[in-house]
Amino acid sequence: MKNNTGKIIIIILGVIVFIGIILTIVGVSSYNGLVGKEADAKTAWSNVESAYQRRSDLIPNLVKTVKGAADFEKSTLEAVVNARAKATSVTVDPTNITPEQMAQFQQAQTGVSSALSRLLVTVEKYPDLKASQNFSELQSQLEGTENRINVTRDRYNEAVNIYDVASKRFPTVIFAKLFGFKEMARFKAEEGAEKAPEVDFNFDEKK
Repeated sequence: MKNNTGKIIIIILGVIVFIGIILTIVGVSSYNGLVGKEADAKTAWSNVESAYQRRSDLIPNLVKTVKGAADFEKSTLEAVVNARAKATSVTVDPTNITPEQMAQFQQAQTGVSSALSRLLVTVEKYPDLKASQNFSELQSQLEGTENRINVTRDRYNEAVNIYDVASKRFPTVIFAKLFGFKEMARFKAEEGAEKAPEVDFNFDEKK
């Protein structure tokens, strides 16, 4: 009887150890997988910030070029400068991107897009300025930057989606909660729009 009891205890301990090993393997695999996917999303976010920073860096030269035009609307220039200052003051923690942080960031960047659009529409009143080489070069660079912003935003959302889907699958969801992996915020289209605001430079084509 004692021998049978001993064998049963050994079997139970063996099962416990086996389950422990399986859980450890699954846990390590889940953790490492989430770390990698979260890192990919953070890298994608860095690319978003880089694209927006590129646009921000172009604005001072744009303002300087436009400012040289006689009687250019001062309020329009001030709106661009103020929108840029507000946008650069909004920072997002890539290790904890909350929906609130994302909304604030997106709102500030949308303000820059709107201010730039108004400025570029006003430029239509100054044909000499519009035809200048400096403005033409800045126009081309801003067009490329706006396209880059849209691309990096989409890629960020894709990376976040991969991370979020992985973190919600069973049994990974258990370890995601255990290790503190949180859902990451995505970019959302502006209300009433199907895509992010764009700066449109093709004025002539609309006439």
